[in-house]
Amino acid sequence: MATPRRFAPSLLLLCSSMLVAGPIAAQAPAYDLIIRGGTIYDGSGKPPVVGDLAIKDDRIVAVGKVEGTAEREIAAKGMAVAPGFINMLSWATESLIADPKSQSDIRQGVTLEVMGEGWSMGPMNATMKRQETERQGDIKYPIEWTTLGDYFGWLEKRGISTNVASFVGAATVRVHELGEGDVDPNPEQLGRMRALVRQAMNEGAMGVGSSIIYAPGSYAETDELVALTSEAAKCGGMYISHMRSEGDRIEEAVDELIEISRRSGAPAEIYHLKMAGRSNWGKLDAIVKKIEDARAAGLRITTDMYTYTAGATGLDAAMPTWVQAGGLEQWIERLKDPAIRARVSEEMKKPGSDWENLYFGAGADKMILSGFKNDALKPLTGKTLAEVAKMRGKSPEETAMDLVVEDGSRVGTVYFLMSEDNVRKQIQLPWMSFGSDAASQATEGVFLKSGAHPRTYGNFARLLGRYVRDEKLIPLEQAVYRLTTLPATNLGIKDRGALKPGYYADVVVFDPATIGDRSTFEKPHQYSVGVRDVFVNGVAVLRNGEHSGATPGRAVRGAGFNRCS
Repeated sequence: MATPRRFAPSLLLLCSSMLVAGPIAAQAPAYDLIIRGGTIYDGSGKPPVVGDLAIKDDRIVAVGKVEGTAEREIAAKGMAVAPGFINMLSWATESLIADPKSQSDIRQGVTLEVMGEGWSMGPMNATMKRQETERQGDIKYPIEWTTLGDYFGWLEKRGISTNVASFVGAATVRVHELGEGDVDPNPEQLGRMRALVRQAMNEGAMGVGSSIIYAPGSYAETDELVALTSEAAKCGGMYISHMRSEGDRIEEAVDELIEISRRSGAPAEIYHLKMAGRSNWGKLDAIVKKIEDARAAGLRITTDMYTYTAGATGLDAAMPTWVQAGGLEQWIERLKDPAIRARVSEEMKKPGSDWENLYFGAGADKMILSGFKNDALKPLTGKTLAEVAKMRGKSPEETAMDLVVEDGSRVGTVYFLMSEDNVRKQIQLPWMSFGSDAASQATEGVFLKSGAHPRTYGNFARLLGRYVRDEKLIPLEQAVYRLTTLPATNLGIKDRGALKPGYYADVVVFDPATIGDRSTFEKPHQYSVGVRDVFVNGVAVLRNGEHSGATPGRAVRGAGFNRCS
């Protein structure tokens, strides 16, 4: 009897430790999150499979049949699970400052905003900062950065819900060294412009973005764009462009883009491919052939688009670029001169010989005024230019000029220019990505001061609902590929755009049966529906259709980051 008593304390201690340690070890979660039983569209374009997806910290760690436990599990039976969508043309540059939650895009599954259509948030000099501050509209903010890299860091420090990336704007670099006049750079100035591109690439720019229907970007000649893009190409970057024409001279514009790609050695993408103006609707097949011939010759030419028949820009696209030389303030001053007004009015009434006349392409009755800076003019929001001209008893041309002068801005305008049949055909092109060409807004606050194009709230949901589910133009797995892996590949982004172990956990869970857009031209401030959950870098930003308030977004930098000096 003595022996058991002697060893009883140690045996009890051993048994006790086994009882405590055993269950804890068995229950220790292996993952932060498991999404169970969803239909997984991994971004490859292959048919989906039903399975699980596990996330640990900011990465995907398992896809398929996932054993073990997690801190949190969500059921996704009947739901699509996909990589977060990439918005190839985002104007969230200022909207993320006003509201970092990026509501209108997050609620469509967008996890990466790609900026830089001709204009980027750096590099800026003192004059540019002053001008941009004076020209701000509804959204007011201090410009506390100088370079594009500074802007990235500034956003990350404040906190944003989506990831961001940017091209360096060709117009931004031009204005930095030349101002806003119609002048050509001398060799020394061009050398400084090239150095600014290299600096931006070293800070993480994706390449050079141009927008060459608008002054002052339109003043850049082909050789200048080749020189800038060549610097980006050395750093693994690409050229992306709102071309010199999307209408009457679109064939020549595509030729120029292909030439810039060939001479610089950079891949190139056409922003928001379209055939603008009824007389140009029949040119799509010829443009597709040009692109495919270039691709067959070894050039990597791609395109993106938005899923609407109307574009949105300003009244600057309704007037010749010569009257805009020197910047907004000089443009407004010229429009006060009766002789200049008469000349501008006449040029607005016919196709532009050396500029893109969207006023002529759409017509005053197909132009909706959507954004004013002057509170006194905001009641005109949503009316057509023709309606306002009739109200004022003036011609549409005179009215357009008056509005620019009175508002002190380019005046946001929606132009109906495109064919629905062409939209459908373009969606089916295998090298087509998608971009909203819009800010990421919210149905509250400062955003309600102005109108919006429905693409702001519905571009991606409209693709997946109307064109994929309802019209069956392309399979869902192909649509997901062209929202994720294709643009990530084009941009040279590693570890994003696919559901693979080791990739960043940017994930969207949506219902293919209900996803769709709700925003209209009459009532644009309406969120899309059908997206249930969104994760950015492993953090839940959208939960059961409601924003969590989380801001885990980061700057996604290009191939030249910290290696292109």
